[in-house]
Amino acid sequence: MGAYVRPFFYYILGFAAAVKAMLKEDKFMFALQAEATFDAAHFLQGHKGACRNLHGHRWRVVLEIEGMEPQPGGPARDMLLDFADVKHTLRELAAGLDHKLIYEAGSLRPQTVAALKDEGFALVEMPFRPTAERLSEWFYHKLAAAGIAPARVWVYETPENCAAYWE
Repeated sequence: MGAYVRPFFYYILGFAAAVKAMLKEDKFMFALQAEATFDAAHFLQGHKGACRNLHGHRWRVVLEIEGMEPQPGGPARDMLLDFADVKHTLRELAAGLDHKLIYEAGSLRPQTVAALKDEGFALVEMPFRPTAERLSEWFYHKLAAAGIAPARVWVYETPENCAAYWE
């Protein structure tokens, strides 16, 4: 199944049905999902619509992990990964963004950033425009660097709107 068809496929069928369909492709046999949420504000500099204004979301991050076989031994025997480890890492990343203003480097004047910090506001500067697409990519790479091999990471801005990243 082509990479461009999969996001639509997941949207239509949902995760469980997509997993069943992919099993038929012999790509993997097991899949896990873990989730975390955080509340944060952002704005999209240069956007033509309302999102150019500062606003907030309850962001939802869904991590998907796939594997052919669970681990054969050790503390995580018969698991792809221990949910406790996965949830801890994912929630720690989400907590680093919780109740913060996420903004793109260079999108605010230096004196604005200084004034916000002086007022005690918590800010997170990103090297990209803080869209759901780029945040899903950011989470993917942070999780991979922490030793978790994501299959996909979905970031929901609202219950109905999300973006995913995978390699």
